[in-house]
Amino acid sequence: MGVLICKICACFYLSNCSCHQDLDMRFGFELCSEELTFLQKRKRYVASALKNVFHLQRDLQDFEVPVVAIITTGGGLKSMTGLYGSLMALKKLNLLDCVSYISGLSGTTWTMANLYRDAYWSQKDLDSHIGEAQKQATKCKMGCFSMDRMKYYDKQLCQRKEEGYRTSFIDLWGLMIEYLLNDGKDPHKLSEQQEALCDGQNPLPIYVSVSVRDSYSTNDFKEWVEFTPYEVGLLKYGAFVRTEHFGSEFFMGRLLKKLPESRICYLQGDVLHYLGRETLWRGVTLLTKGLSFMLRTRMYTPPGPLSSALRGALTDRFSVAQHHNFLKGYQLHNNYLENEHFCRWKDTVLDSRPNELMQNADHLGMIDAGFFINTSSPPLLRPQREVDVIIYLTFWLLYKAYKYYSEQKIPFPKISLTDEDKKNLKECYLFHDSDLPGCPIVIFLPLVNDTFREYKAPGVKRCCSEMEGGQLDLTSRFSPYCMFSVRYTDENYRRLLNLSEYNILNNSQMIMQALQIAMQRRRQNMC
Repeated sequence: MGVLICKICACFYLSNCSCHQDLDMRFGFELCSEELTFLQKRKRYVASALKNVFHLQRDLQDFEVPVVAIITTGGGLKSMTGLYGSLMALKKLNLLDCVSYISGLSGTTWTMANLYRDAYWSQKDLDSHIGEAQKQATKCKMGCFSMDRMKYYDKQLCQRKEEGYRTSFIDLWGLMIEYLLNDGKDPHKLSEQQEALCDGQNPLPIYVSVSVRDSYSTNDFKEWVEFTPYEVGLLKYGAFVRTEHFGSEFFMGRLLKKLPESRICYLQGDVLHYLGRETLWRGVTLLTKGLSFMLRTRMYTPPGPLSSALRGALTDRFSVAQHHNFLKGYQLHNNYLENEHFCRWKDTVLDSRPNELMQNADHLGMIDAGFFINTSSPPLLRPQREVDVIIYLTFWLLYKAYKYYSEQKIPFPKISLTDEDKKNLKECYLFHDSDLPGCPIVIFLPLVNDTFREYKAPGVKRCCSEMEGGQLDLTSRFSPYCMFSVRYTDENYRRLLNLSEYNILNNSQMIMQALQIAMQRRRQNMC
């Protein structure tokens, strides 16, 4: 059931609306049928993995199988590399098959988008994927600003505009990311990742963004948007469209003009672009210099989508991507709070001036969720997903996210750290609250360099000649891992990868403890 009003019959629940049969979008807070089917298939992998890891004497029944999710935060190449290391460790522990969901934003979605090109990536050794990522992370990026690349950008942006999309600097940034992460053109699309889910063989990827409006700050108005290989949806309203239809033109739930599905690099521009304004402005400056040179030699003739994108970067709120709003023609029902499902999803604050924002805009403004809260957690805290255990991989303290959960009354365990821990974080923390219904168990794994300084593997001390390998500067302004960095040395890449792997391996017992608690809870809930 939905919370939007039909202008024809003024009905409240769109699923019961007689004039809205056979819509091209879905209204409702329940999971789509494809995701439900996936979860049933995924349970077989999870149950088998848990049986092997814990040496169980019998097969787990469906109700005993916990839903485990990996939640990541953004941070450019650092988060991309860190996620590879964490996944490699979970694979070595035979725990990767226990995971049903992976959510990401910014740099971690670079990892996800690359892995899900391979339909059976989590069932294979990850070395080839990690090696390819290292090649891209360490290559020279100056070719991104060459004249040939600018011609390519212009051609691609012209084609995108002809297809019916509104082009902006974010589309240009997506093409730049394509170059940063690939050797050539990347033809892949998000809906194609369904192949990686057909048998439940991999966790379901969820990419997270935030929808904003030009006249309001992010604090005043924001709406979480989730992207899966099946659907793209606004969580607040329970409104979803097929992934291949996102960006097409809709009116009152019907598809008016089908646009070709965007290549994934354009979505990477939309939801994966939080590298900081400094990096973007450096790129704009170099592009502008290159464009000026091309103009002097008469090799390039503006205006066009490329020059418009550059001009937009210099004059507009360039971090916002614009897409046709699939809710066009609908308004929020005045009595939306009477909808039980709407209230059940706690993140339903409209904004600071709700009466002024009843009409849906023609276009959705999309930004990286890192501009609001650097977390990809909201889709996985939906009660319909019934997540039991969260493996929270982060480069930041959880306090801002926890404050948000508390304000929205979203079930989440209390994050309690001592003053000493706040100064010097440990590698792993376990938080849970058995008295709070629907509250997940959270394994908090901040990226810190603690015992890795002296140990190259759990229980294996470094010798004198190996001590240098444990030295990583993760936090200073001169760190090679700062958010603005777009190129690593091979040594820096491997050290970060090894640190991320080590922190998981060194705290495997705490992860196992959380899984045991989750299985016990599920059994108790059935009694």
